[in-house]
Order: sequence, then structure tokens, then C-alpha cells
Amino acid sequence: MSSTADLLVEIGTEELPPNALRRMHDAFRDALDAQLDEHHLPHGACTAFATPRRLAVLVRDVPLRQPDRDITRRGPALQAAFDDDDRPTKPAEGFARSCGVSVDDLQRLETDKGAWLAWQTTESGKDCAELLPGMVEQALKLLPVPKRMRWGDNNFEFVRPVHWVVLMLGGDTVEGNIMGRDCGNETRGHRFHHNAAIRIESPADYADTLEHDGMVLADMDRRRESIRAQVTDAGRACGGRAVIDEDLLDEVTALVEWPVAITGGFDARFLEVPSEALVSSMQDHQKFFPVRAVDGSLMQDFITVANIVSKDPIQVQAGNERVIRPRLEDAAFFWEQDRKQTLASRVIQLDRMTFQKKLGTLGDKQRRIAALSGYLAETLGTDTQTAMRAAELCKCDLLTNMVYEFPELQGIMGRYYALHDGEDPAVAAALDEQYQPRFAGDELPASATGQVLALAERIDTLVGIFTIGQPPTGDKDPFALRRAALGVLRIIIEQQLELDLYELLLTAAGQYDESLDAAACIDEVFDFLMGRLRNWYTEKERPGTGREAGTGHAGYDVHVFEAVLARQPRRPLDFDQRMRAVRAFHAMPEAENLAAANKRIRNILRKSDTAIPDTCSNELLQESAEQTLAAAISEQAKSIQPLIEQRAYTDALRSLAGLQAPVDRFFDDVMVMADDPALRDNRLALLQRLADLFLQVADISRLQ
Repeated sequence: MSSTADLLVEIGTEELPPNALRRMHDAFRDALDAQLDEHHLPHGACTAFATPRRLAVLVRDVPLRQPDRDITRRGPALQAAFDDDDRPTKPAEGFARSCGVSVDDLQRLETDKGAWLAWQTTESGKDCAELLPGMVEQALKLLPVPKRMRWGDNNFEFVRPVHWVVLMLGGDTVEGNIMGRDCGNETRGHRFHHNAAIRIESPADYADTLEHDGMVLADMDRRRESIRAQVTDAGRACGGRAVIDEDLLDEVTALVEWPVAITGGFDARFLEVPSEALVSSMQDHQKFFPVRAVDGSLMQDFITVANIVSKDPIQVQAGNERVIRPRLEDAAFFWEQDRKQTLASRVIQLDRMTFQKKLGTLGDKQRRIAALSGYLAETLGTDTQTAMRAAELCKCDLLTNMVYEFPELQGIMGRYYALHDGEDPAVAAALDEQYQPRFAGDELPASATGQVLALAERIDTLVGIFTIGQPPTGDKDPFALRRAALGVLRIIIEQQLELDLYELLLTAAGQYDESLDAAACIDEVFDFLMGRLRNWYTEKERPGTGREAGTGHAGYDVHVFEAVLARQPRRPLDFDQRMRAVRAFHAMPEAENLAAANKRIRNILRKSDTAIPDTCSNELLQESAEQTLAAAISEQAKSIQPLIEQRAYTDALRSLAGLQAPVDRFFDDVMVMADDPALRDNRLALLQRLADLFLQVADISRLQ
């Protein structure tokens, strides 16, 4: 008889929230896996399943019983366990009672740290079936449920009412009660195609049984790829290419158990509306997949995914077409009405809308952005007039009907309306680009004016929100300041903009009313940005497939970052150039010894209780090793100075790596802290010169 069996857990519910299903799918598997490990039940692979009506986990090769365990409980030290007459003390007697034995039954445990009274016994393992209901209950409590609810007259809480529970170990049903439901071996099929009990013969048959008997694809990943394939094929059948947004694909996967792609269409007249508005209507509001032609233009077709095999798919198609039409009518109406008023004419209305109670209206924000845009344009040598015009109009599309109905189109509609108004195309493009990057991996603003506006918008928000004392805390970031900070850094570094970040923050603070004292928070904002920069460099990999994923900034050693941060560069582009140089240096064979030497030098200099001379006297260099090092330092100082001025930091550190041999010889042959004060101070001055050479790039002592 086998000592292991497969385990199946299924929690059947009412429809689960689609946006949380993937998280619960993963978390249930991980939590149950952890419970098995915690209960000393080594097992095989864990496979998760999830549909709108169920969460399930299949675990291979679970032991039927816990192993027996040898347990040693350590009590009081022997010297405290017995008195001078070798009679047990109260601590010894209390320990024995807690173990359920007499003091005579206890053992003596001797270790390197002393001798102790101990109780050694063997704990018999429990049957796995006895433990499983409690383990499942605990796993369910740990799920990242958006909001728990109660149902009926019981006290159980879960994201949705639970209707059935399957709990099987091998071919046997595990007895127990979970969430008020007795455990069984019967699941339920598709709500419409097979809304009846289905008996599971063995855990390994779970997915196949549901698919063949119940018309349910329980494997979430398989269901997702089935939808992708069906939608892709349907797009080709229309003569185009289906637009498959990955987030939408995840959501649709969480809405259906038996996906069936169905094509529909809408009137060609709607194609006169900007395609982004139509796509937003289809994707965000109706969960439809748009279709684009070979040339990228939007087609009048869409693809929806039904949760049923209809006997009359034409009726399903007609129903979806009937549903989408009012949404497209709204978009067309907004497009027509909004163009009756220019963006410029809306500027005055910005003062009627609050941006943030303590920070004023949208008009106030727009004027701050304009002032900052002027500063940035002048600093970067960009057309100031274009930047100022873009800043003047940058928030006007927020007052349009289209953006009010579809907030995700802010900036995008600004571009369309600006072009319709006859604005400079560079201004129109900047109105859209101000929001880039919108998400991790998104494209950066390509135009100079767009970069100026994007930086001004984010910097103003960062300074303002920190000024009123509402920085991000924990996982709460209501103003998306972390994303804004990363956007600022990415734009400056990847677009190679020569900007002093600290000076930029001070300029932004100067746009606020003196009563807010925005300048007082600049150090805090700067440190916050440096924290985001640290995360950006030291992440192992990045999400997304856009520029951010391929810039080569991820995966830096944190010590490399700390070495550069110690120099407090205020220009992010300069910071990046130093990072690249230090990483290249860190990989060199000389780096380890030179980093150790620099750390040693820093410690020596820090411990010096006398003022270190500004210069090193060649006349006081007595030892050959210190004379050689002094000559090498002087030569390096001359050769790397032009490299530092050109910010050729990699070449500078590569040159400084040549100091390894004279530095090693110096520490081998020379006593720095000599008895003669003059010699000692001169050697300290020599070491200070050496440290200063490296500090022109970074504090490489931090590479240790």
C-alpha cells in the first residue's frame, strides 16, 4: 500500500471578482503548499486551478501520515534545577509537570554552553486526513481577498458565499467541514451547460473530468491561451489583427469557464471618432477585443468572448452589437460637441476645478507647470514659446466631455483637440506626451517639448504633495508619486538631459505660495527620488516590454549604487554615467584589493586625531614604497583630470586601477602611523590624496 496520495482541494463559490482571481489562484496554491510544509508533510508539485466559480489546488504525492518526530525540550540549567542537597528545585518540578513526567524521568543535556535538564521523547505523527481541514481553513484565511463577506446566518467570512467543498486524499473523501460546508467528492459543472454534481474519482482526474463532463476549463493558463488563440483566429477571419491587451485577456479569462469567441461589428461612421476612444469603449467598458487592419487602422469589427456555446450565435452577436452601439454613440457625440469649443477657450475654466484642497485649483497647477516649463526649456535649449503654449493648454482636455467620460484618454484627446484647433503639431504632441510613461515599460516622450512638459507636470506634483505632508506610506500611494518619480528619472537619464535635479526641485518649490514653505521639503523629495533610483538600478528585472525592460539599468549591485550615492551627484545623467563606470570597475580583478585599500584608508583617516595637512611633502617621503606611490598618484592626477572633466568615468577608473601594485606595496612596507608626527601626518596626507583621486568618481570603499 502506497504511503502517499494526491490531494485535491476545491472551494466552489458564487462568481469571484475577476480582477482578484489570478492573485487568489496563486495565493491559495502557495498558502496550501506552506501549510503542508509547516505540518512536516513533504510533497510533490502543487498545481492551482481557478474559474469564476471555484478555486482549487492539486498536490501530488502527499504523505498519508506525518513522520514521527524526536523532540527535545530544554528546561532549566542543572545548577538551577537542583539545590545543594541535590533536591529538585521549583523550576525543575515545574518543567517536569509541563512535560507530564516526574523529575526522575528527565534527562540531562550537555552542550558547549553548559548542562541542562531536558525531556526527550518521540511525538507520533498524525494522519494527514485529520489535519487537512484545518490546513485548508488556514490557507483560505491568508488569501488576498479584496473584501470579505458573510452569508446566511453563519459566522464564516469569504470573498463570496461558498456552495461546495471537495477535499480528497487519493480516492478517499476527507471528512470535515470548511466554511460551513461538509467536504465531499462532488464538484459542479458549467452553470448553463452542466449545472449538476460531478463525481471526482481521483484528484489526478479533476481537470479532465471537469472539461469532459462539465464543460469547464479549470486550468487558468490553458483557458487564457485558448482565448488568445480563438481571438487571434477571429481577427484573421475578419481580414485584420485582433488587438489583445494582456490585462483585458486576464480579466476575460477570469470571467468565463468555457470560452467561445464571437465576432461582431459596428457602423463605419463611428470610425470618424479617434480610434483611442473607440478602443477604450470596447476594451474598458465592454471587454471586447478590437481589430486593426494591416495598416494599423481600426476596423469596424470586434471580438467578444462568451461563456457559453450558443445554439444561435447570431443572436449573441446581435446582442453584443446592440450593447456596444450606445457607448460608441456617446463617444461620437462627445467628439462632436467638444470640438465646438477650443482648448484655449477652456483655460479660464481651470480656476473653477480643484486640483488639491491645499494646493489650489487646476489653474494654479497649470501656471506652476508653465513657469517650470519655461525654466526647463531655457535650461535645455528647447523652444521656450512652444513649451509655454503646451503648458498653457496642458490641462484643458480635462474639462472636455470625452475625458470626463473616459479619464484614461487624458492627453490623448488633448492632442486631437489641439490639432483640430490649429495648434502647432509640436504643442499637440506634447499634450499627449506629458503623461508618458504611463506605466512600467511604456514609451518615453519623444519630443523635446513633450519631455519638458512631462518633467514639469511630475516635479510640480512631487513637490506639492510632499509640501502638504502626504508622501507615500507603505503600499499606499494615492497620488502615484512613486510612478511619477520613476518617470522623471527615466526621462532625464534615457533621454540624456543635462539637468540638476536638486536645482529643478528648488525652482518648482519657488512657484508655491510662501505660506506653504515648499522649499523646506526639497531634501525629502530629493531623497525620495534617490530611493526610487536605487530600486530602479538594483531590481533584478523589470516588467513590461517597452524601453524600460531593455535599457540595461536593472541588476546593479547595491554596493555599486551606494558607492556612487556617497558622492551625492545632483544630475541623474551624471549619476548614471558614474554607475556604469563603477560597475565596469567592480568587474576588474584589481577592484577587490583597491576597494579594500580604500576602506582601510577611510578608516585610518577617520581615526586620525590630528588635522591632516592639505599637501604631501616629497621631502618627508623616506621609504621607497611611499615615494613610488606618491609619484604614481601625481601621474594619475594629471592623466585622469581631463577624463573627469569629460565625464569619461570608466576610463578614469580603468586608469586608477593601475595603482593597485604601488598601493599594495605601500601597505606592506610602510608604517602609516609612525612615531614621528611629521612622517605620520605626511603619510596621512598621501593617503588623503589617494582617496580623493577615487572620490572624484565614487567612494569605492563601499564596494567591500
